[in-house]
Amino acid sequence: MLVVGEASGDVHGAHLVTALHRQHPRLKIFGVAGEQLQQTAFEALFNVSQLTGMGLVELAGNVKNIWRAYTLLRDALKQRRPDLLILIDFPDFNLRLARVAKSLAIPVLYYISPQIWAWRRGRVRQIAKSVDRMAVVFPFEVEFYQRHGVNVTFVGHPLLESVTASQSREAVLARYGLDPAKKTIALLPGSRHGEVSRLLPPMLAAAAQMHASDNVQFFCLRASTIDAADLQRLIGGAKIPLVDRDRYDAVRAADLVWTASGTATLETALLARPMVIVYRMSWLTYLIARLLVRVEHIGMVNLIAGKRLVPELIQSDVNPTKLIGESRRLLNDAKAHAALVDELNQLRQRLGSPGAADRVAAMALGMIGV
Repeated sequence: MLVVGEASGDVHGAHLVTALHRQHPRLKIFGVAGEQLQQTAFEALFNVSQLTGMGLVELAGNVKNIWRAYTLLRDALKQRRPDLLILIDFPDFNLRLARVAKSLAIPVLYYISPQIWAWRRGRVRQIAKSVDRMAVVFPFEVEFYQRHGVNVTFVGHPLLESVTASQSREAVLARYGLDPAKKTIALLPGSRHGEVSRLLPPMLAAAAQMHASDNVQFFCLRASTIDAADLQRLIGGAKIPLVDRDRYDAVRAADLVWTASGTATLETALLARPMVIVYRMSWLTYLIARLLVRVEHIGMVNLIAGKRLVPELIQSDVNPTKLIGESRRLLNDAKAHAALVDELNQLRQRLGSPGAADRVAAMALGMIGV
């Protein structure tokens, strides 16, 4: 059984399922799937788009779907007794399933660690009790888990092999009616409905001003968990094309990226594109997070670099004035732009070597003795 909780987990899960079937073609895998997993030999019990949420307040608004998914998967564990439960991120949900699996003597492999080293560190005790193997994608996570008695292995980051771009900037922009001679900004408003509803409006307001005063053009990338029609309604009459395929080629074609905090920031970094990270959540969630979070940055790019490599705008700072100011600094200062691109290229070296999915697949098969 494999359980993912958001768009990035769906991508990593699809690569893992492909690797598992490459190593053991007759394996049967079922669980929660999104668009990417549904393209593999996978039995979907629930769609990941119904689970997406971020923060305590936001998750509460989706509690009916979350409870329905939990009871469905809990019953599947009890009735079908899989040989292994693989969990990808999504900790508040997945750690509950891990407890159920442990009570049934079903081994648990957790792939892509919850960021408990950043907040709510007490959950590591639950992981030590319920998770048999932890496969982490950042080297600095190993020492943290070892210190708490968790069986942990660094497998490298899965994005190293999947984040590639092959099409030219000219071809990508021409496909969407954009001018390759103009500076171009990509909008990545997130993979959760709440993110998009909070982040896209200030992005669009900033884009309207820059389009008029700076002669800059834009496009918007759709995550697989967001309905295209819903996203197009938010964009409305703005002349901003919607991109929902070849996302890495599209990001690589941009001069600058405005992105929600999350996996997209690391994808953007691996494509060596300068970015402005934005994030806005409910004020109650934000105040709670301020009490619990123990890291200086919200962007994974900055956390890995150990410094404020790219700008971060949070809560009320997510507004057109600040977004435009940071963007003009990165777009108009050629030296700063080139220096940032160079640092982003160096970041790749800290994430191990390609082949994470194959390593995790071998680990999984070893746990079930095949």
